[in-house]
Amino acid sequence: MSGMFENGNYQMSDESDMATIDINKEFSLLDHMEISIVESEKRANGALNLREFYTVYLIDTKVTDPDFEEAIRTIGSLWRRYTEFEMLRAYLETTYPYIVVPSLPEKRVLYAWQKVTTDTFDPDFVDRRRAGLETFLLRIASHPTLSKDKQFMGFLQQTNGWRESLKAIGSSQNHDVKLNPLSIPEKLEDRDKQFESYKTYASELHNNLNNFLRLRARLAEKQYHLFKLHANYGRVFSEWSAIEKELGDGLQKTGHHLDSLAAVIDSHLEEEELIADQLKEWLFGASALQAVIRRREALQLSKEEATDNLNNAYEQRQKIVQGKLGLMSRLFGAVDSEEMRGQKCNQLEQKIVVMENTVKEVDENLTSFSIKALSDIERFQRQKDTDIKEALANYCLLQFKLAKKPNMANCHLSHA
Repeated sequence: MSGMFENGNYQMSDESDMATIDINKEFSLLDHMEISIVESEKRANGALNLREFYTVYLIDTKVTDPDFEEAIRTIGSLWRRYTEFEMLRAYLETTYPYIVVPSLPEKRVLYAWQKVTTDTFDPDFVDRRRAGLETFLLRIASHPTLSKDKQFMGFLQQTNGWRESLKAIGSSQNHDVKLNPLSIPEKLEDRDKQFESYKTYASELHNNLNNFLRLRARLAEKQYHLFKLHANYGRVFSEWSAIEKELGDGLQKTGHHLDSLAAVIDSHLEEEELIADQLKEWLFGASALQAVIRRREALQLSKEEATDNLNNAYEQRQKIVQGKLGLMSRLFGAVDSEEMRGQKCNQLEQKIVVMENTVKEVDENLTSFSIKALSDIERFQRQKDTDIKEALANYCLLQFKLAKKPNMANCHLSHA
């Protein structure tokens, strides 16, 4: 992959872009295996008075490529809890910090309104979350890097021991140097322009989707009440028709049409909720993009700190050479002996060698992280553009269809 750093910013070349696209097309687990979540089930554990209820989801897998040898079994089924999906995602985020890891569906109901229950065991919510978890797995399975991970395959097909193997990996990772994005100061000395633009975009994307979903929930609430008011009209006209001879049939038909209009909103808002779930995926995706950028900032901070330490060591060496390092030299102008300066220089030279290697290592890590992150962010952007465009188009079509319903009702009423 070709590219270069310019003014502290990594620039992707045209050849690099083409290579990225080819790599993304190189491997997808979905070309070799079918993955689906076919059902959910409510379970409980613990004593009767201390029972904990939870939901499990049945994952079905089937190898479709006879030459594919990475699967544990050809056909498999196993149950997973939502918390295990969280474990898988946390593992992937730690193992591949430069990747915008696909997001999980909401654990608790967000943007609720009257008709949408906040009960996490409600059948409608559980089924929507089942669909979201399936999308999560399919996103990983279609990713050129994540789909090759052995722990992901274990999650799909390893009935026993997967959690333990993941915990063992987590323990070994605890010994590595971890990035702590929360410790990054507000202002780095050298900020990458391209990543800064992505950081701003991720924040604005999150805010815009959040505002859209919040306003959509308020509108759904008002639409629901407005359409349901027509049922009251329907009841009035039906009761009225009982006392009229000439108008009876017309009033009764009018009541039926208004009842039908009131019932339309239920199916309409159910379809809207599915579209809202698609947009929530990218709301959470914006947060995942922000997390990648914060991890890169942590690497940038490590590089700057290592460089500052090295520059301080260079200055310290220069002072030793001049014999002006000690307190006595600063107070009384005393100068260290040649032997003393030699010892101090030798000790400091050893530290400088270590520091120089550290600077080189963190710089290479930062460069590698930046290249991989930019490639994956481009993949994220392409998928996001396609999905949001489709979701918003479907949302508009739904609104057009709903707007036509009263007109259709009026046509029926004119012939009643």
